[in-house]
Amino acid sequence: MTPRNPAGDLRASTNQAPPLVGHNVVTSDPALVEAVLRHAAPEVVDDLTGIGELAGSAEAREHGMLANQHPPRLLPYDRYGNRIDEVEFHPSWHWLLERAIGHGLAAAPWESDSPYAHVRRAAGFMAWSHTEPGHGCPVSMTYAAVPALRADDALAKEWTPLLASTSYDPGLRPTTEKRGALAGMGMTEKQGGSDVRANLTRAVPTGNDGEYTLHGHKWFTSAPMNDVFLVLAQAEGGLTCFVVPRVLPDGSRNRLDVVRLKDKLGNRSNASSELELDGTLGVRLGDEGRGVRTIIEMVAATRLDCVLGSTSLMRRALNEAAWHASHRSAFGSLLAEKPLMQNVLADLAVEAEAATVVAVRLAAAVDRADDPHEAALRRIGLPLAKYWVCKRTPGMVAEALECLGGNGYVEESGMPLLYREAPLNSVWEGSGNVNALDVLRALTREPEVLAAWVTEVGHARGGDRRLDRAVDDTLALLGDAAGLEASARRLAGRMAACLQGSLLVRHAPTEVADAFCGSRLGGHDGTYGALAAGDLAALVERATPTA
Repeated sequence: MTPRNPAGDLRASTNQAPPLVGHNVVTSDPALVEAVLRHAAPEVVDDLTGIGELAGSAEAREHGMLANQHPPRLLPYDRYGNRIDEVEFHPSWHWLLERAIGHGLAAAPWESDSPYAHVRRAAGFMAWSHTEPGHGCPVSMTYAAVPALRADDALAKEWTPLLASTSYDPGLRPTTEKRGALAGMGMTEKQGGSDVRANLTRAVPTGNDGEYTLHGHKWFTSAPMNDVFLVLAQAEGGLTCFVVPRVLPDGSRNRLDVVRLKDKLGNRSNASSELELDGTLGVRLGDEGRGVRTIIEMVAATRLDCVLGSTSLMRRALNEAAWHASHRSAFGSLLAEKPLMQNVLADLAVEAEAATVVAVRLAAAVDRADDPHEAALRRIGLPLAKYWVCKRTPGMVAEALECLGGNGYVEESGMPLLYREAPLNSVWEGSGNVNALDVLRALTREPEVLAAWVTEVGHARGGDRRLDRAVDDTLALLGDAAGLEASARRLAGRMAACLQGSLLVRHAPTEVADAFCGSRLGGHDGTYGALAAGDLAALVERATPTA
C-alpha cells in the first residue's frame, strides 16, 4: 500500500526542498563578501546588497527561466518585404538586461572615479549572473569594447559615454537618439576560428578618411541587435580592426545581413548569429595590420568575464546543491548531515571559493592597472584563470546536479541550463589550448609576468608545505618554457592552482585552505567528494545560502 503523508492527501508532496528564492546572493556568499572587502571597501559590499537581493528573488528566477523558454526569433524582412535583419527577444530578456545595465555592470567602470570600480562590477556581474547566464554576453562585450576603442581618441569619445551609460535603450536607432548603447564583436570566420589571421573578410577604402566597406562573413556574432561591433577584416596593410555601427548617422541601417541564428548548446536566451557583410561601412580602429594588437584589450576583458561567468555558474550550482541537501531527508536524516554528502558539498564549496578569490583578485588588478606588478599579474593571470576555472566548471556543475538526483535532471530545477552552459566559457575567447599556449607565449616573451606570478604566490610562502612544494615543482617545469607546448595544459593548470592556493592560504578560513591544498595540490584523484579529514560540516555551513 502506498504510504500517505500526514495530511492524508496522496496528491500533496513532502520531503521536497522549497525553491531557492528570497535569499541575497551577495551577502549569503562569504567568499565573495570577503574578497570584495579585501580588495575594495565595506561601502562596496553595501552597494551590492540591492542587486544581490534582486538576483535571489522569485521574480528574477522567473524571468531567467522565461528568457530561455522563449528564445529569440530572427525577422529578416518586415511585412512589406523590406530587409530589416532584426532579432526579437522575449520581454524577460529586456527585464534582465535593463537591470544589469542599470546596476553599472556594462562599461560604467571605465568612466567611474571609484578606485574599486572594476571589483564592484566584477562582484555584481557574478551575482547578477545567478539569474540567467545568456544576457551576460552583451553586457560583457560592452564592458570589453571600451579599452579597445581607446586606440582612437575620437572613436573612444564618440562611443564610450553611450557604452558606459546605465540606461538600457534597446532598438535600432542612430546614436544621437539613444540614451545608452551596447557593443559586440565579430572576429571568427568559418575557415579559421581562433586563427583570426586566416580571416578572408576584405576591407576596401571608400576614399573618406578612415572609412572602409567590408565584404565577407562572420561565423559567430552574438547579440546582433547591439549598436556597434568591433570587427576584424583584411585591409591592404593586413588584418585590421574596424568599428561597425548597426545604424548609420543618417538613420539608415548599415548592411549587416543576419544569415541565421545558431542552434547552440547552452542558454537559449541569447542570439548567436552568422553575419554577411557586403558593402558594410566600418571605421578603422588603430593602424592597418594592427588588428589583433588593437582588439586584444577587448579579448582580455572578455576573458576576465569568462572567469567571472564560470565562477557564477559554480556558485549558483553549489547553492542549489547545498540548499537541496539541507532540506531533503533520506535514511533517517537530512542529506546535508550524511558524511559522504558533506564531503561532496564541501569539495564543491572549495572549488567555488577558489574560483571566487582568483576572479576578484584579477578584477582588482584591473583597478590598479598603472602598477607594473598588477599589470603583469593581469597579463599572466587572465589566461591562467580562463584556462583553469572555465575548465573546472563542467565537472563541478555536473557533480552539483547529481546532488539533486532526478530532481536536478528536470528543466524546472534550473540545473540543466547550468549544465549546458558550463562548457561555454572554456570555448569562448580562446579554447583551453589557446589560453594554455598564451601562457607559454607570455612566459617566453614577457619575463615580467613570471616575476609577477612568483611574487604573488610567494606571499604565501611558508603558509602550507603542500603549496610550497607545488610552487617549486611548477618552477622546475619552466626550465625550457619554449619547449613545453605539448605540456602547456599541465603547466597552466599547475600555475593556476598554485595562484588559487596562495590566495586561499593567505585569506580564506583554515579549513578551506587546508582542503584545497590537500586535494588540488596533493594526491587527490580529481573526483569530487574525496577530501581527506577536515571540518567538512563547517565548509558546508559556510556555503549553504540562507533565505
